[in-house]
Amino acid sequence: MGKNRLEAFSDGVLAIIITIMVLELKVPKGADLQSLLTLWPVFLSYVLSFIYLGIYWNNHHHMLHTIKVVSGAILWANLHLLFWLSLVPFVTGWMGENQFAPGPTALYGAVLLMAALAYWILQKAILKKQGRSSILATAIGKDFKGKISPVIYAAAIPLAFVNQWIAGGLYVIVALMWLVPDRRIEKVLFDHNENE
Repeated sequence: MGKNRLEAFSDGVLAIIITIMVLELKVPKGADLQSLLTLWPVFLSYVLSFIYLGIYWNNHHHMLHTIKVVSGAILWANLHLLFWLSLVPFVTGWMGENQFAPGPTALYGAVLLMAALAYWILQKAILKKQGRSSILATAIGKDFKGKISPVIYAAAIPLAFVNQWIAGGLYVIVALMWLVPDRRIEKVLFDHNENE
């Protein structure tokens, strides 16, 4: 199977996830600024989750550009990733509606952790199919950001019960780490195309 159907399906699912998330934003009951300010936790959790979904979409897009053939293992690994990402609207809403209470904030981190692990599994499935000398293997190298992110999530989950703002700050740090465009795959693809 070619990668086009996988890309189209994944893009569609991510678009639906973002749509569900924005539909969960409720319009304030009043017309004054105070009514709007009461929604800041919901809006803040939405912005953070939107950034995370954008990061996943961007990196997923780049990663799929490195493959030519899709295996069954890649399909299932991709579905596994999409499953965890599909829970983002639920945990986003729960965390925002409860003003970053410890339980919802910890569950938010757990979903982020599972999505990070699912992304790693997908990456490994692609590497197994493409080989150790593939474009993706060359591009990710030691993958510092990919290794440190789950560690930060794992630390943030129990910290949510100590101080949910520290946990939230750790989620923001990981997002900022990935928000800086990762040019590794683009650079390797460009170099590969130049050499052909």
